[in-house]
Amino acid sequence: MSVDQIFKSRIFKVGSENEFNSLALEIFKFQAEKNPVYKEYINYLGIDPYDIDDIQKIPFLPIRFFKTHKVFIGEGTPAITFTSSGTTGAITSSHMLPDTSLYEESFLSGFRYFYSDPENYYILALLPSYLEREGSSLIFMVSQLIKETQSSESDFFLNNLEELISKFFFLKKRNDRKIIIWGVSYVLLDLAEKYSPDLSGAILIETGGMKGRRKEIIREELHQILCKKLNLSKVHSEYGMTELLSQAYSKRQGVFHSPPWMKVLIRDIYDPFHYIQDERTGGINIIDLANIYSCSFIETEDLGSKLDDGFKVLGRFDTSDIRGCNLMVE
Repeated sequence: MSVDQIFKSRIFKVGSENEFNSLALEIFKFQAEKNPVYKEYINYLGIDPYDIDDIQKIPFLPIRFFKTHKVFIGEGTPAITFTSSGTTGAITSSHMLPDTSLYEESFLSGFRYFYSDPENYYILALLPSYLEREGSSLIFMVSQLIKETQSSESDFFLNNLEELISKFFFLKKRNDRKIIIWGVSYVLLDLAEKYSPDLSGAILIETGGMKGRRKEIIREELHQILCKKLNLSKVHSEYGMTELLSQAYSKRQGVFHSPPWMKVLIRDIYDPFHYIQDERTGGINIIDLANIYSCSFIETEDLGSKLDDGFKVLGRFDTSDIRGCNLMVE
């Protein structure tokens, strides 16, 4: 069994913090040796990987490297490459994989961790801007989750909002499963403002992003509008990105929680190697153990804060490109 296969067999069995930290350090040393881009970056910083004995000492790779470099551990041509969304002419990120099995295990395990088995749900997806392009990791994930529901009633709805509303009320009357409506923010606002259907009883998951169709607003304002217009007590959120294979979910007031194999650290805005221990705002660093074939240690361009029971996503650094995936900005 190869080293990466050994890691794969352990990632989703991580339980305690000690187990996470130990496996993270092992994966770091593996990637510091096998990933040419990460290895060069660490060398540039003058860091000896074997001197690293704590996850807070691990150098995190700036996420922009996925736009400019081939951040990939593997020989030959990747079997699949996921690409980020972006405005016309913008440089997009690429996440290369030797196959999709690890990604599938990650998002299915994550969904089961937060929501239980997909067979317990109908999933109605409103993700037109993602469907209209190739290479979306979000579309791949939601497509597989729809298949896992094992119901022909679960489906994508491109821009046909009336059909989605009709389907929702049909399934609500059937009352044999919970209903998830999974949508990009600007379409959910279209649904709310044009039709204001009573979606009480549904689990509404917004995945962020106005895609240039609307003015960006903060997540709290978005949720207030959706709750009022759609007769919901709360709105769920999904936080993921092309450069990661795992997702965090929020079930209340924008507080996100990670699955056991994913950890969020908040770095100081002015010192990327110092971490904030209280609830002050800083840059979000993510350890995603599922990122075996790229880099598990990502310095994002998102701003957030750590809470006792999770973390919040508060915006983006001013110098960052505004991406449409999973984030509201003022």
